[in-house]
Amino acid sequence: MSAPAHDVVSEVGTSKAAARIRAAAIEVFAAKGYGATTTREIAASLDLSPGAVYPHYKTKESLLFAISLEGHDAALAAVTQADQPTAPPAVRLAATVTAYVTWHADNHALARVVQHELRSLSQEHFKAIVDIRRTTSRVFTRIIEAGDASGDFQTIDLEAATLAITSLGVDVSRWFPSNTHSDPAILAERYVELSLRMVGVQGV
Repeated sequence: MSAPAHDVVSEVGTSKAAARIRAAAIEVFAAKGYGATTTREIAASLDLSPGAVYPHYKTKESLLFAISLEGHDAALAAVTQADQPTAPPAVRLAATVTAYVTWHADNHALARVVQHELRSLSQEHFKAIVDIRRTTSRVFTRIIEAGDASGDFQTIDLEAATLAITSLGVDVSRWFPSNTHSDPAILAERYVELSLRMVGVQGV
């Protein structure tokens, strides 16, 4: 994995106060959208004065970046930790898809913000997040490549399969939970089956 473009710890902040501000911002951003939210509203949700946010995050955009960095780094960690490089490709893909889908379901408010507010970031911050997203996608690409090479997979289009699989996971944050799906584990099982069929695994 390539080195991150930013120091995650320094950008995100480690204090309890910073963590409380991020948690409050996630809920407000997820409910109203970044553009319709003010730092005053975020502070008010914590019974703080507007000025209490600025020692931790100088701007609303820097707060969004901290949340985005933390969320994308956590999603990447979930996928890389789930991967088992010595396992058969189908097992690897099942494990990583499960981790990715489950993370987006378990953290749906955070995921909704970090996945759908990217265009509100500055150019520099946007690039840093895109780099993490590409690293995450490469985990899935390498697994699919390994499956095609071993003959376990018969992928029609490698890039399209990677995009489709990652998009399935990302989209969970938009609607989860719903009347149909409220259990992350069951949803992950369904998405694993869909992903295995995308790469041409027989008998799924």
